[in-house]
Amino acid sequence: MADAAPGHAGAQRELPGLPVTFRPVLTRAVLLAAAVVLFVVLTTVAMLLKGLGPGERASFVLTALLLDAVLLILARPKAVAEESGLTVVNLTRRRRLDWAEIVRVNLRTGDPWVFLDLSDGTSLPVLGIQPGIAKQRAVADARTLRALAEARSAADPGARPA
Repeated sequence: MADAAPGHAGAQRELPGLPVTFRPVLTRAVLLAAAVVLFVVLTTVAMLLKGLGPGERASFVLTALLLDAVLLILARPKAVAEESGLTVVNLTRRRRLDWAEIVRVNLRTGDPWVFLDLSDGTSLPVLGIQPGIAKQRAVADARTLRALAEARSAADPGARPA
C-alpha cells in the first residue's frame, strides 16, 4: 500500500463517521456458516446412527460444540475506531489504544493483515483487516484506518509521546 504524506492533497479523504468497525466480513460469514453446518451435521449423524448410546451421542454433540468454539474464535477479529481511540480484537486478546499511540498503519504486499506501529516501539497485528479473500476491501479499510489515525493524532498533537 503506497504511503501518502499527511499534508498531500491525495491524502485528503472523506473520513467515515465514528464509530466504525473493520472486520473481514466474507471470512466471518464463511466461518459462521461452517459452524452452523458442522453442528447440524454432527448432531444429525449422532441421532441417526443406530447402536449409539446416550453418552456416545453426547460426545458427538460435544465434539461439534468444541469445533464450533474454534470457528467462533477464528471469526472474532475486528477493529473498532471511536472518537477516543481504537479497540483491536484479535483471536484471544482485546487491546484499547489511544489515537496518539498509533504511529503508523501498515499493509504491505504479502502481509496477512494490517500491522500498527506503536509509539512504544512495538507492532500490533490487526486481524480484523486481512486481504485474504477480499483484498480490495482490506486495502480500502487499511487506508481508511490510516486516514483516521493521522487525522485523530493531528487533532491532538501534544498527546503523541516522543
